[in-house]
Amino acid sequence: MKNIVKVLIITAALTINTTVFASPQTTVQTIPQQVQQQVQQPCETVNALDVVASPSKYLNKTITIKGKFDKFSTLGLDYEPAMRSSEDYITFLIQRPDITDHNIPLSEMKIFLKRAEAEKHIDLDAGDEIEFSGKVFSNALGDVWMDAEKFTVLTQKSKSEKTPAEK
Repeated sequence: MKNIVKVLIITAALTINTTVFASPQTTVQTIPQQVQQQVQQPCETVNALDVVASPSKYLNKTITIKGKFDKFSTLGLDYEPAMRSSEDYITFLIQRPDITDHNIPLSEMKIFLKRAEAEKHIDLDAGDEIEFSGKVFSNALGDVWMDAEKFTVLTQKSKSEKTPAEK
Protein backbone atom coordinates (compact mmCIF):
# COMPACT_ATOMS: atom_id res chain seq x y z
CA MET A 1 0.00 0.00 0.00
CA LYS A 2 2.86 2.43 0.82
CA ASN A 3 4.38 1.86 -2.63
CA ILE A 4 1.08 2.66 -4.33
CA VAL A 5 0.84 5.94 -2.38
CA LYS A 6 4.45 6.85 -3.34
CA VAL A 7 3.72 6.17 -7.01
CA LEU A 8 0.56 8.29 -6.89
CA ILE A 9 2.40 11.19 -5.21
CA ILE A 10 5.26 11.05 -7.72
CA THR A 11 2.81 10.88 -10.64
CA ALA A 12 0.87 13.86 -9.33
CA ALA A 13 4.09 15.84 -8.81
CA LEU A 14 5.27 15.11 -12.34
CA THR A 15 1.93 16.21 -13.70
CA ILE A 16 2.15 19.64 -12.05
CA ASN A 17 5.93 20.17 -12.61
CA THR A 18 7.09 20.25 -9.02
CA THR A 19 9.59 18.46 -6.79
CA VAL A 20 8.54 15.66 -4.46
CA PHE A 21 10.54 13.85 -1.85
CA ALA A 22 9.24 10.26 -1.92
CA SER A 23 11.82 9.03 0.56
CA PRO A 24 15.09 10.32 1.97
CA GLN A 25 16.98 8.52 -0.79
CA THR A 26 14.72 9.39 -3.76
CA THR A 27 14.14 12.85 -5.22
CA VAL A 28 12.13 13.38 -8.37
CA GLN A 29 12.54 16.75 -10.04
CA THR A 30 11.16 17.97 -13.32
CA ILE A 31 12.56 20.74 -15.49
CA PRO A 32 10.06 23.07 -17.14
CA GLN A 33 9.83 22.56 -20.90
CA GLN A 34 10.93 26.13 -21.68
CA VAL A 35 14.22 25.62 -19.80
CA GLN A 36 14.78 22.29 -21.56
CA GLN A 37 14.40 23.99 -24.94
CA GLN A 38 16.89 26.72 -24.02
CA VAL A 39 19.48 24.20 -22.84
CA GLN A 40 19.05 22.02 -25.91
CA GLN A 41 19.16 24.86 -28.46
CA PRO A 42 22.37 24.36 -30.45
CA CYS A 43 24.53 27.20 -31.68
CA GLU A 44 24.56 26.75 -35.45
CA THR A 45 27.53 28.02 -37.50
CA VAL A 46 26.11 29.92 -40.48
CA ASN A 47 27.16 32.04 -43.44
CA ALA A 48 26.48 35.75 -42.91
CA LEU A 49 24.94 36.12 -46.39
CA ASP A 50 22.46 33.31 -45.66
CA VAL A 51 21.33 35.11 -42.51
CA VAL A 52 20.94 38.43 -44.36
CA ALA A 53 18.98 36.70 -47.13
CA SER A 54 16.49 35.16 -44.65
CA PRO A 55 16.50 37.06 -41.34
CA SER A 56 13.13 35.60 -40.29
CA LYS A 57 14.54 32.07 -40.53
CA TYR A 58 17.14 32.90 -37.85
CA LEU A 59 14.93 35.01 -35.57
CA ASN A 60 15.33 33.99 -31.89
CA LYS A 61 18.07 31.52 -32.80
CA THR A 62 21.61 31.42 -31.48
CA ILE A 63 24.15 31.41 -34.30
CA THR A 64 27.91 31.62 -34.86
CA ILE A 65 29.48 33.54 -37.74
CA LYS A 66 33.08 33.82 -38.91
CA GLY A 67 34.00 36.89 -40.89
CA LYS A 68 36.35 39.77 -41.46
CA PHE A 69 35.96 42.71 -39.12
CA ASP A 70 35.18 45.99 -40.86
CA LYS A 71 34.69 48.63 -38.15
CA PHE A 72 32.95 49.66 -34.98
CA SER A 73 29.94 51.86 -35.64
CA THR A 74 26.82 53.44 -34.15
CA LEU A 75 24.58 51.94 -36.84
CA GLY A 76 21.19 50.91 -35.44
CA LEU A 77 21.78 52.13 -31.90
CA ASP A 78 18.85 53.79 -30.13
CA TYR A 79 16.40 52.63 -32.83
CA GLU A 80 13.15 52.03 -30.92
CA PRO A 81 11.76 48.90 -32.63
CA ALA A 82 15.03 47.02 -31.90
CA MET A 83 16.31 49.05 -28.96
CA ARG A 84 19.93 48.81 -27.91
CA SER A 85 21.17 51.85 -26.04
CA SER A 86 24.26 53.70 -27.25
CA GLU A 87 25.26 54.05 -23.60
CA ASP A 88 25.65 50.29 -23.17
CA TYR A 89 26.36 48.95 -26.67
CA ILE A 90 28.37 49.58 -29.79
CA THR A 91 27.70 48.10 -33.21
CA PHE A 92 30.33 46.37 -35.26
CA LEU A 93 30.21 45.53 -38.93
CA ILE A 94 31.80 42.71 -40.84
CA GLN A 95 32.87 42.82 -44.46
CA ARG A 96 30.72 41.32 -47.19
CA PRO A 97 32.17 37.86 -47.81
CA ASP A 98 31.07 37.89 -51.46
CA ILE A 99 33.31 40.86 -52.40
CA THR A 100 37.03 40.31 -52.11
CA ASP A 101 38.67 43.02 -54.23
CA HIS A 102 37.75 45.84 -51.80
CA ASN A 103 36.10 46.36 -48.42
CA ILE A 104 32.34 46.76 -48.27
CA PRO A 105 30.55 46.43 -44.93
CA LEU A 106 27.58 44.07 -44.56
CA SER A 107 25.35 46.85 -43.23
CA GLU A 108 22.20 44.71 -43.41
CA MET A 109 23.50 42.97 -40.28
CA LYS A 110 23.42 45.05 -37.11
CA ILE A 111 25.59 43.27 -34.56
CA PHE A 112 25.60 44.66 -31.04
CA LEU A 113 28.42 44.19 -28.56
CA LYS A 114 28.53 45.45 -24.99
CA ARG A 115 30.84 48.44 -24.77
CA ALA A 116 33.00 46.84 -22.08
CA GLU A 117 33.77 43.91 -24.41
CA ALA A 118 34.30 46.17 -27.44
CA GLU A 119 36.90 48.22 -25.56
CA LYS A 120 39.03 45.07 -25.22
CA HIS A 121 39.24 44.93 -29.03
CA ILE A 122 39.69 48.60 -29.86
CA ASP A 123 42.88 47.82 -31.83
CA LEU A 124 41.07 45.75 -34.49
CA ASP A 125 41.50 46.79 -38.11
CA ALA A 126 39.48 46.11 -41.25
CA GLY A 127 40.27 42.61 -42.47
CA ASP A 128 41.10 41.07 -39.10
CA GLU A 129 39.34 37.71 -38.84
CA ILE A 130 36.78 37.28 -36.08
CA GLU A 131 34.18 34.80 -34.88
CA PHE A 132 31.13 35.75 -32.87
CA SER A 133 28.10 33.99 -31.46
CA GLY A 134 24.81 35.38 -30.32
CA LYS A 135 21.10 35.56 -30.71
CA VAL A 136 19.19 37.17 -33.56
CA PHE A 137 16.65 39.20 -31.60
CA SER A 138 14.89 41.16 -34.36
CA ASN A 139 14.33 41.43 -38.09
CA ALA A 140 13.17 45.07 -38.05
CA LEU A 141 13.37 46.77 -41.47
CA GLY A 142 14.04 43.34 -43.00
CA ASP A 143 17.56 43.37 -41.53
CA VAL A 144 19.33 41.13 -39.03
CA TRP A 145 19.62 42.53 -35.48
CA MET A 146 21.90 40.40 -33.32
CA ASP A 147 23.40 40.51 -29.84
CA ALA A 148 26.97 39.17 -29.90
CA GLU A 149 27.42 37.27 -26.65
CA LYS A 150 30.80 35.75 -27.53
CA PHE A 151 33.45 37.60 -29.55
CA THR A 152 36.79 36.05 -30.55
CA VAL A 153 39.63 37.46 -32.65
CA LEU A 154 40.97 34.65 -34.87
CA THR A 155 43.76 36.47 -36.74
CA GLN A 156 44.97 40.03 -36.60
CA LYS A 157 47.31 41.89 -38.93
CA SER A 158 50.67 42.57 -37.35
CA LYS A 159 51.99 46.14 -37.28
CA SER A 160 54.53 45.28 -40.03
CA GLU A 161 51.76 44.06 -42.40
CA LYS A 162 49.84 47.32 -42.21
CA THR A 163 50.24 49.95 -44.88
CA PRO A 164 51.50 53.42 -43.83
CA ALA A 165 47.92 54.73 -44.10
CA GLU A 166 46.68 52.08 -41.64
CA LYS A 167 49.35 52.84 -38.98
